[in-house]
Amino acid sequence: MSNEQKNAENVFKEFKEHSVTEFFRKNRQMLGYSGKVRSLTTAIHEYVTNSLDACEEAGIMPEIYLKIQQNGEERYIITVRDNAIGIPKKIIGKALASVLSGTKFHRYVQQRGQQGIGAAGCTLFAQITTGKGIHAKSYTDSEAFECDISLDIKNNKPIIENVAKLENPTNMHGLEVTAEFAGVKYEKSVHGVYEYVKRTAMVNPHASLTLLDPEGKEYVFPRSVEELPKKAKQAKPHPLGLEAADLLDFAHASTSNKVSTFFSESFSRFGPAKIDEMKTLIPELDFDKEPRNITWNESEAIVNAIKKMKWVSPETDSISEIGDAGIEAAIRNILNPEFVSVVQRKPKVFKGGIPFLVEIGIAYGGAAGRSGEESASMSILRFANKVPLLFDGGSCAITEAVRDIAWKRYGINDIDNVPVSILVSICSVYVPYAGVGKQSVAPESEIEDEIKLAVMDGLRNLQRYLHGMKNKGIAETRYKTIMRYIGQLSEDLGELTGKDAVTIENSLRNLIETKYKSLFANSEEEKEEAASDESQEPEEQEN
Repeated sequence: MSNEQKNAENVFKEFKEHSVTEFFRKNRQMLGYSGKVRSLTTAIHEYVTNSLDACEEAGIMPEIYLKIQQNGEERYIITVRDNAIGIPKKIIGKALASVLSGTKFHRYVQQRGQQGIGAAGCTLFAQITTGKGIHAKSYTDSEAFECDISLDIKNNKPIIENVAKLENPTNMHGLEVTAEFAGVKYEKSVHGVYEYVKRTAMVNPHASLTLLDPEGKEYVFPRSVEELPKKAKQAKPHPLGLEAADLLDFAHASTSNKVSTFFSESFSRFGPAKIDEMKTLIPELDFDKEPRNITWNESEAIVNAIKKMKWVSPETDSISEIGDAGIEAAIRNILNPEFVSVVQRKPKVFKGGIPFLVEIGIAYGGAAGRSGEESASMSILRFANKVPLLFDGGSCAITEAVRDIAWKRYGINDIDNVPVSILVSICSVYVPYAGVGKQSVAPESEIEDEIKLAVMDGLRNLQRYLHGMKNKGIAETRYKTIMRYIGQLSEDLGELTGKDAVTIENSLRNLIETKYKSLFANSEEEKEEAASDESQEPEEQEN
């Protein structure tokens, strides 16, 4: 063996184990902390989604306050305060400074956060850019306290220091987190904090959000509805979409004594009739044995049988959608378009038996589209579980699905030069994000197909509107042409018949306006709508 050659012991003597926190420290871009503007928006996103989830879980109408202060070049202090139920002292460290800890990952119910990384990721990002942890104030029913929290990166454990009791004479409740970040930037762009907060307000009309920016300007997004959305409930997975590995995971975790009871206790829509049907499809399977004894081959046979069976759509209890009225109100309030079409699809499932629902809104005219100096172009507003997705649009299944539609079929020849906005919302127990940064949806075929079908349905409505507007334009041209010559025609008819020209003109006007009365009816309706619409732009106050 030459001096340059090494044996196995020498090669692997540097073999070490690393914590998940150490991994994310070296790969912070995977958490969304890449780019100065994006990093600041990501931190705000993580805290705001946690606050919204906490409020809704407790049945509280959300009131969220955000303050951003500049503390040097590319250095900002952010404070996020909510009115939820706070975090108990014994849990606050793990909640805010322990990666993969939380109340969401293991629950089969729709929530904005789902990985147990977000808040801890903020603490990690603060430490690696400023050397500081975060400061938290928590007000619960039984205690009020503040503390400094940092993260033991090597061991993925929280460090809590300077714990102090807080006075709470008004019995307020909620959580306030203050963190400082360096290498970040605040700007009012389509990827900045302001746009994120505005879009969050669009699809969460029950929430009140206030943003105080680094220049001291306060933007208030008041709630527009006075009731909480339907609360998602924990549900069982749907059999459709299960893969062999998924089925085995459920079987090994089951406490059922028999395979037959395992099906009914572990999955939705799996009643006695379906179990009898499966027995005819897989006669060789022992339905009386314990689920943990199911083999891989048997699991594959079960999955294949499930695909051959007809199933009722998944239950919607685990999904809390925006709703037709909510989407239309959001679009009209923010974009003030000429035309709106809203479509909501029925719940479907993708792999793992996970239910999901797609809803879309199409806006045409007004402030729809990305406005340029001379024209506007199509814009896609992406949302997942009522959270705006501002980044990674090019690699997102939503973008790919919308772009893949044959737009010319609907009378739109150049989608890049049409004032159209497409709002696409996906709601699910588990959104298949393309990365832990949660800014783009992975290209699951079932989800892409549902998006396309929903958008195409909405485009048919837009096509009818554009066709009607084209016909209306032709009618208006004819009307104006006729009215241009009505005076001269009345005088000529008066001379020929010996009747009063004014009487003839009035009769002709009545006749023509009766024929084209639909033009005037539409115009009056548009005027009334314009007069009754109140601007819903955020109230801006300069302190």
